[in-house]
Amino acid sequence: MTDIITDTTGSRMSHGSLPWVSNPTALLILHYLQVISPILLLALYVITFTVHSIVTARDDDDPTTAPEQLGPGGKPLPKKNIDKKGPRLAEAYDFSKPRKLLFEWVSLGVLATLAGNITVVIVHALVERGERWWCGQAPTIYLVGSFMVYALFLVTLIDSKPSPTFAHLVTWAVALIMEIIMIGASFGVYTQDHREPKVDDPTGGELQRDMTEWEIMEVTLDLVRIILLLALVSFYTLFVFLQGHKKTAQAGSAEERTSLLADGHGAENGNASGPPGSYGATNGAPNGATNGKPHGPHEAPAGWEKPKENPTRSWWEYIRAYAIFVPYIWPSKDRWLQVNFVVCIAIVLVQRGIQVLVPYQSGVITNALAGESGPVYMPWGAISLYILFRIFQGGNGLLGAARQVLWIPIEQYSYRELSVAAFEHVHMLSLEFHLGKKTGEVLSALGKGSSLNTFLESITFNVLPMLIDLGVAIIYFLIKFDAYYALVIGVVTFWYIYITIRMAAWRADIRRQATNASREEDAVKNDSMMSYETVKYFNAEEYEFNRYREAVKKYQVAEYGVTFSLALMNTIQNLVFMLGLIVACFIAAYQVTTSVLKVGDFVVLLTYMTQLQGPLNFFGTFYRMIQNNMINSERMLELFKENATVVDSPDAVNFTSCEGEIRYNDVQFSYDARKPALQGLTFRCKPGTTTALVGESGGGKSTVFRLLFRFYNTQSGTMQIDGHDVQGLRIDSLRSHIGVVPQDTVLFNESLMYNLKYANQDATDEQIFAACRAASIHDKILGFPDGYDTKVGERGLRLSGGEKQRVAIARTIIKNPRIILLDEATAALDTETEEHIQEALQLLAKGRTMLVIAHRLSTITMCDQILVLHEGRVAERGTHAELLALRGGKYAGMWRKQVRAQKAADEARALKDKADRLRRESMDSSGRRPRGSGEGDRVSSSEDEEERVGEQGGVVEGVEGASKGVPVAQLATVLESDTGTDGLPQREALRSGMVRSPSPVLEEDLGAGGKPRGHP
Repeated sequence: MTDIITDTTGSRMSHGSLPWVSNPTALLILHYLQVISPILLLALYVITFTVHSIVTARDDDDPTTAPEQLGPGGKPLPKKNIDKKGPRLAEAYDFSKPRKLLFEWVSLGVLATLAGNITVVIVHALVERGERWWCGQAPTIYLVGSFMVYALFLVTLIDSKPSPTFAHLVTWAVALIMEIIMIGASFGVYTQDHREPKVDDPTGGELQRDMTEWEIMEVTLDLVRIILLLALVSFYTLFVFLQGHKKTAQAGSAEERTSLLADGHGAENGNASGPPGSYGATNGAPNGATNGKPHGPHEAPAGWEKPKENPTRSWWEYIRAYAIFVPYIWPSKDRWLQVNFVVCIAIVLVQRGIQVLVPYQSGVITNALAGESGPVYMPWGAISLYILFRIFQGGNGLLGAARQVLWIPIEQYSYRELSVAAFEHVHMLSLEFHLGKKTGEVLSALGKGSSLNTFLESITFNVLPMLIDLGVAIIYFLIKFDAYYALVIGVVTFWYIYITIRMAAWRADIRRQATNASREEDAVKNDSMMSYETVKYFNAEEYEFNRYREAVKKYQVAEYGVTFSLALMNTIQNLVFMLGLIVACFIAAYQVTTSVLKVGDFVVLLTYMTQLQGPLNFFGTFYRMIQNNMINSERMLELFKENATVVDSPDAVNFTSCEGEIRYNDVQFSYDARKPALQGLTFRCKPGTTTALVGESGGGKSTVFRLLFRFYNTQSGTMQIDGHDVQGLRIDSLRSHIGVVPQDTVLFNESLMYNLKYANQDATDEQIFAACRAASIHDKILGFPDGYDTKVGERGLRLSGGEKQRVAIARTIIKNPRIILLDEATAALDTETEEHIQEALQLLAKGRTMLVIAHRLSTITMCDQILVLHEGRVAERGTHAELLALRGGKYAGMWRKQVRAQKAADEARALKDKADRLRRESMDSSGRRPRGSGEGDRVSSSEDEEERVGEQGGVVEGVEGASKGVPVAQLATVLESDTGTDGLPQREALRSGMVRSPSPVLEEDLGAGGKPRGHP
């Protein structure tokens, strides 16, 4: 830059004794500011923009929330975003659309004044080309550089939100000051004696004693630019002042309208009772949200789900959020990997130097062969050095290959740590998360550990080196050649990167449409293949062909758009670079012909420009890759932000021994504050007893199990096991004493032995066999071709329902808990299988406390205690006989309905048998034998006899094979006492096959003490 100034402001004498300018100080100030102005404005904008982004970034960390939670390995977890009232600081001073348009048009006017200055210079040079007039390097740098900077300001005004920002204000203010100084210096030079500059001779032009018409036009445009900059600063200040005044007035008005009971009293959908932060608290979430989740039709998707649009985080928010990944990425405990990282960075820096040495060495060889430095000779050493540089250059060179090999263990370490940590974290989340999650989205988010690696590798080894190469190239051309070449590189880089980013963003929507069309094509194809039989049933082959043909056409149209947009982007990119290369080549060729440069310098220029084009060509790919990986890794970040709602309290203790006493003391709980699930539930289970929970759906039976297993926390009341509050016990130790046999047993797609040992990894084979014998499944397993090594299939689908239930019981026996929870374990089984399951459950219940959820009351008649739940409360309690004695009670009503349903099922079965007999008789009417002489008659006689017995008051035997029966007359008495009106619809549903008959239920004769026979 010193050369630029001294070449144009040196006080050399020409044309006699007169200096070529009368005011050298003003000219020195003018040229210094012209060179510094665009660089200073750009740097100032970047700095203020950075500071503004940091200050106005969303604060995810709320110091008033719960203390920091630790994830896998003791590493901190990011805090979850909390919707705070009021707009962000950045959005608080966002301007309305008309005001934004005003700023944009005024900024466009500033840009137009610079374009006008450039036009004046070009026209002036063309008009006075005979005098070889040229403005010089300093004005050229100022005009072209300032045009690029103000174009950048205009782009940020249009693209960014909010805009304009404080960064624009500071830059406009500083630009206004410099423009005022420069116009003053211009007047100081142009109004006194001065000589106009010429090409390569700033002192050899015509002497001017006053301002020329060209200088008047230049100063006029400068003055208009000052007025526009002053308008930008004034408008911004005025609008911010007006907005601040308006907000103050609105705040005062709102305060006057605030209700006296606004402190949470009478608030709609208020907080649920219970301690702050407990499950069910709204936590001050807006819109009546419960548990921190919004409710309603416009519920926002979870952050870890696949986004439907590009994220709106700022760069600082990304950096601050991704800082949570540092403990998983940086190998803090592995010195060898740290050395690898340092060596990789060193290799990248060395490669940047080689990028400069390769074109330089090519120029040395060219000068030697052209005889620029003396006689022509064979440059063996220069060529050998050039080849050596090329061997180490680029990603495919030796240094690039070494860097890739050294980076592999670092990449594997970070992927392993991130993936395992995310997997562990999801398993540690509460049931609330897993019930509301989309499994596919969670699995997709879990697999984004590689995306973060790719993102970091692209930034570290592709984008940053490319930007460093561009910066080094600008400095190299400024020092080695002159400012024109550095200016060309800067302009080409600016427009190339801007066009690439804009077109890449435009192509993102086109690529998304093509991806969706491709998925739709696959969906049509798969759907049609899976529905092959349906297509044949309805002769719909032609329809399917046309549907698939249309899907293929839709994809091809989208694919054409992707290909065309890519070709267009590559063409525009190449055109921008070629324009810069043409300008640089013309300048260099001219300087070679005038002996300013050597031939080797021209070769250096071409070689260096070609090297720069390679990374720039891939910048669009890098940008899209970085954007996609950033979005994907953000999904993993949001998954890490999901915190468990049920965790161990700080003073929780281990639960070492368990007797099995269970107490619920006035327990209240709700999944949604607007609809309670449990309302003051109170009961006690003595150790070693069996308690059944019955009632209508939604009465709270499953909630009792979930609370006891610590899937949720109670909102009020306490749950105690052996006198210990469950919330004061460590969750793992509590669950180790509880066994669960669910209604639908889910098995891993592994062997039976693997699934059985899952309850206790240290169990021996003999213990496994003994448990299977107790569950009546051992002989069945040995009957399989592979025995205990049999694969059970996905979710255990290769096993029948009864086999899976017995495997679940065997696993519970292996776990050997003191408390067992049975969640309708036999509901979906046939009667014979249910008998075997009930026998296994009776063995399992010996010496253990058992809680049973049942809808088929015949399975719980022997329970020590039956609780009838209704709307979250215990409506009735007692034994089977005691509850039947309450003729108007809920349990007795449910029992009568099931008896009626069983009678309807028996009648339907009898009618079916009679219809089958009549059908057989009609088919064999031509060859009927005499009565009593054949087997068919014996069967018929037997059936008739059964019917007669039934009519005479015979016994209806239970399907369960019980020896005791219930007389039909007693059944009739029970049914007569029931005033229900649902018998006929239920009977018709049973006959039509729409309702499955429950297992037989028998109203037993009550013995002494009001208990059924056989009851202790």
